[in-house]
Amino acid sequence: MPATVVRFNLVEPGATPASLSARYKAALEMATYADDRGMTTVQTEEHHGVDNNWLPSPFTFAGAVFGATRRIAVTVSAIIGPLHDPLRLAEDIAVLDLLSGGRLITVAGIGYRPEEYATFDVEWKRRGRLQDELLETLLKAWTGEEFEYQGRTVRVTPRPFSDPHPLLLVGGSSKAAARRAARLGLPFFPSAHLPELEAYYKERLVEYGTQGWTMMPSAVTPLLHLAEDPDRVWAEHGEHFLHEARTYASWQSSDIRSAVRSAATTVDELRAEGVYRIVTPDECLAQGLDSYVLHPLSGGMPLDEGWRSMHLFCENVLPRLKSL
Repeated sequence: MPATVVRFNLVEPGATPASLSARYKAALEMATYADDRGMTTVQTEEHHGVDNNWLPSPFTFAGAVFGATRRIAVTVSAIIGPLHDPLRLAEDIAVLDLLSGGRLITVAGIGYRPEEYATFDVEWKRRGRLQDELLETLLKAWTGEEFEYQGRTVRVTPRPFSDPHPLLLVGGSSKAAARRAARLGLPFFPSAHLPELEAYYKERLVEYGTQGWTMMPSAVTPLLHLAEDPDRVWAEHGEHFLHEARTYASWQSSDIRSAVRSAATTVDELRAEGVYRIVTPDECLAQGLDSYVLHPLSGGMPLDEGWRSMHLFCENVLPRLKSL
């Protein structure tokens, strides 16, 4: 059966505290509903100081999901590694791993927005070295043993549930990210379908004498919204998809590669491009994808429209995917 993912970044332009609280609660209810119906993964992410309220605290959200669900995994894809204190992050992930029984998947990237580094007073030019330190520290911390950290002896408890440690992947679209993953013997998560980078990672595994694997997006990885009448949803809600697409595109320089990058400047261009797809249940099945990524609250989507998408997917698509 293909992987089935429901993605939440909790974007809502012009939100009030009350409306954003309702959105967070709806996302949690959707995650619970997805878990009950047998979807495999909740995906979330991290960005800071964004006008449209992009989720800045994915681990807090993951904890809420784990408390309300029994089986579904949560992938944080991705955290901005250098913005985190390594010891505190080791503790937070260990607690979530224990709470969830090993359902947390963390992808650690270095980000691409200098303004986020400025917000936390972290030097942009040091991001590679800081990422190395973070990953090395996490792996040492999760042993539960004492180790040397910045000139002092420290120990992180409790130990995680997962053995040897919670699932941690190195994300990115650069050779530096691939080398980092191979050197540490960690799995690699390219941010787009990049077979040449996967090959480079495998070569570095041999060079370093380590073992690892790749979790790479398919060549086609659309963000899906389900509707009985796609024309209606494009007409009434296309601006929500376009807002998110334009926000994301504005952060990315030409050398950043992403599975969901859009160049559209209008709703019509976005629809023709195919990065965001509004499809009927039958059209969804006909996609023939390796993974189905549902994005029910994209760009500030009204909650009732998001629920319509969730219900159509879980009641009309998911049972047929299970029978494939």
